[in-house]
Amino acid sequence: MDWNLLACSRHHLTYAPDEPELRAHLHVSTPAGPAWRCLRCGDFVLGRPRASGPADDAPVPMRGQLLRDAVILRLLAVERFLRGLLLVLAGWAVLRFRSHQGQVRTQFDTTLPLLQPLADRLHWNLRDSPLLHLVERALATEPRTLTLVAAALFGYGALQLVEGVGLWLLERWGEYLAAVATSLFIPLEVYELSERVTWVRVTALLINIGAVVFLVYRKRLFGVRGGRAAAEAEHHHESLLQLARAAGGAAAREEPA
Repeated sequence: MDWNLLACSRHHLTYAPDEPELRAHLHVSTPAGPAWRCLRCGDFVLGRPRASGPADDAPVPMRGQLLRDAVILRLLAVERFLRGLLLVLAGWAVLRFRSHQGQVRTQFDTTLPLLQPLADRLHWNLRDSPLLHLVERALATEPRTLTLVAAALFGYGALQLVEGVGLWLLERWGEYLAAVATSLFIPLEVYELSERVTWVRVTALLINIGAVVFLVYRKRLFGVRGGRAAAEAEHHHESLLQLARAAGGAAAREEPA
């Protein structure tokens, strides 16, 4: 099975180039009407082409390196979507905690003495527990500070979601936004590792470093490897190459056996 052709199950990629020598090879007349050659699968499809224009602007089917790039970018987009949703949920949880902080404090003060006998049986020093200190600090936090924390979580979550949209749509602005935003948080992640090493922090750091290297190098951001001009030239080269292949295949079909 050719996984590259799954998109043709939804729609074919037909294109009418302005150049007569290419246009003639990609178009045929049938009793049922005009048909255009799909640039992705090579079959002729009845009806009008999906697009037209210069050969340089022809759409490029996702194959080879372009397909691998698209898969990587969309995997990064999924990771950004998940992270953004978790941050938004965390912001919502902070706001809920702020609105019920007094009730939580009362419940905590009531429940803590009841846990002491159980802690004694388990030989657990409840008063020196890091978890207990964390809860006490959270309960002592000012409501204004909690609001700022929630706003920061919502803002960061929104940034992650916007990155995900840009990467999923394979837009260049999404690549730039993801590269810049990810780079800004790498020093913070390194600082967190200097305090405590966990597999979650190490994995997140490696993913972010790999994403920045891939985006900058492979997608030619910030002038690397020729920058935008080289990326567009590569795209145009693939467009012309795909059209030439399609036209050549059509011409071969028309030759007598």
